[in-house]
Formats: sequence, structure tokens, C-alpha cells
Amino acid sequence: MKTLFLFFLSLPLLAQPKTKGQVVRLDPRFDKLVPKDAVPEVLGTGFEWAEGPVWVKATASEPGYLLFSDVPKNTVYRYTDADGCKPFLMPSGYTGRGTYSDEPGSNGLTIDAQGRLISCEHGDRRVSAMPLNGVGGKITLADRYQGKRFNSPNDVVAHANGSYYFTDPPYGLAKKENDPSRETPLFGVYRVEPTGAVSLLVKDLSRPNGIAFSPDQKTMYIGQSYDQRPVIMAYPVLKDGSVGAGRLVYDVSPLWKQGLRGAPDGLKVDQQGNIWSSGPGGIIVLAVDPKTSAGTLLGRIETGEATANCGWGDDGSTLYITADAYLLRIKTTAKGAGW
Repeated sequence: MKTLFLFFLSLPLLAQPKTKGQVVRLDPRFDKLVPKDAVPEVLGTGFEWAEGPVWVKATASEPGYLLFSDVPKNTVYRYTDADGCKPFLMPSGYTGRGTYSDEPGSNGLTIDAQGRLISCEHGDRRVSAMPLNGVGGKITLADRYQGKRFNSPNDVVAHANGSYYFTDPPYGLAKKENDPSRETPLFGVYRVEPTGAVSLLVKDLSRPNGIAFSPDQKTMYIGQSYDQRPVIMAYPVLKDGSVGAGRLVYDVSPLWKQGLRGAPDGLKVDQQGNIWSSGPGGIIVLAVDPKTSAGTLLGRIETGEATANCGWGDDGSTLYITADAYLLRIKTTAKGAGW
């Protein structure tokens, strides 16, 4: 009983309804995406590093709900308006004994066409799939390439071709890029094919992080969290599922001169092809030129915190944001790709 009591005391506190941050409008097109009275709403706090928000759509037997990771706490939380934030899965990314690293848990999450929870697991260094209907257990989709273990899969997205695409920086390793357990010299972007085969797609990024597809799934976007080159890149998806040469979408480093901090991390795309990415100040929203892939900054959703990721939920027009210790949401007039 004592252990159970202490566990519940350690849960993040459900915040009283309040707002946090502000919306900064830089282009008239932004007013068509975010209402003028919209402000980020605090849904919960007390997390160590919240990540990977993904919406589980309603079924005939259960209403929709949000899942998100707390990476240091090795836990996936579930959020609903009725119940607030409650533990959903623990452990979420490291099933070994003892202390693995300061970020052992799951990071990026997505839901595949089968309705399974797809997780990037830092500690177990794999991409996994787990049914949410209680039928069957968790399986490993991929944990190595050419016999070498991944570093710490970070973010993942499912493609209509049946593949899973994911990034593999070193953030989940105990000593990061200098960890002696590293087996691959790369911080790559990979594809798990429907057959289970793993292929390396991108090998020239220093810290690939967030990943998403354009609405037609013909372009793959990668956010790079790297002080020397904090950029969002675009790669054409070829007919065989591989990708072509990358093109620059947006370099956030000029925003640092304005006193804003943060680099691209998790990102999502709306039905119009705009990118909503974590970055300096919170979430940056970019219009993307379909011919050149060049991005134009339309506005920012400032959170006042280091911001990790975002995800669409409810009817597809609510943007949920994970920002350090906070879970936030903001109502938009956009709608997420795939809704």
C-alpha cells in the first residue's frame, strides 16, 4: 500500500483551466488558420519532458482520447477532458532493469492503419506496435539495420504504402553521441517496409528528429534539432518508397537573433500543406511552396517553454502541444492531414 500511495502522489497534477503563451501573427494567411481570440490552454503539468502527442479516434465503444509520452518517466499518458492526464502505459520505452539513461521512455507516437499504437522506444532502441483493442501484445517492428542496433528511435510516421518511416538520433542514449553502446555511426532516417525489411533513406543529417508527410504523402519532411544547422528539410517520396535528394524548407537560426530559442523537433502538416513545427518560441507555422519546397513563416504559437512536439486531435482542428512540463492545446480553423 505504501508503494501504491507514493506512486499516485508522483502523478502530474491536473492544472486548473488557464492559458499560457500567446499567438504571434506575421502573415495575413495565418488568420485563416488560427482564430484571433485563440490562446494555448493548459491541460496538465508536472511532466519532466512531454512528447509525441497522438489522437486515438473514437470507436463505437469508446470516445476519442490523446496519448503522449513523458520520456524521462518512461510513461505514456492518456488525456481526456473528463479524466485529465492519467498513466496509460508504463514502462513505455525501456523494459530492462536499473537506470538506462535520462530519457529511457517512448518518444514519438503514431497510430497506424490497423489502429495500433506505433512507438519510438529509446531504451529498448526499437520501433514497436501495440494493439489498442487488447487483442495481442506488443511486437517489434524494427530494432536494427544490417545487424546493428539503432541509437534511439525518436519520431515515426506511417505511410499509405504500408511502411513506417522514422528518425534515429542519439538523444535516448546515456552518453548521447559519445555512448559506448552505439553500434551505428549514423544518425539516420529509416523505412520499415511492409515485409519487415529495413532500409536507410537519409544518412547526411546530424540530428534528424521530427518527421511527417505532405497531405498527398509524396513529400517527407524532417526537422533537425542541431545548433549548427537547425532546419526543416523536404524529400520527395519515390514510387518504390525510397526518397530523393533533400531540399531546404526553412532555417530557424535567424529567429534566434530575435531572442527566441529552440530548434525544429516534432512537426505535423495540415490539409492545405502547411507545416506546424516546434521551433524557436514554441510552434512555428510555415506555408510551403509546392514547386520549391521553400517555407514562409506565417506565425508562431508561443508557449513560453521549450517545445517538443504537436499533434492534431478531436475533429482534426485542435492542435495539442507538448512543451516541457506542459500539455497544451489550441483551437484552430485548420485541419490535420489525414482527417
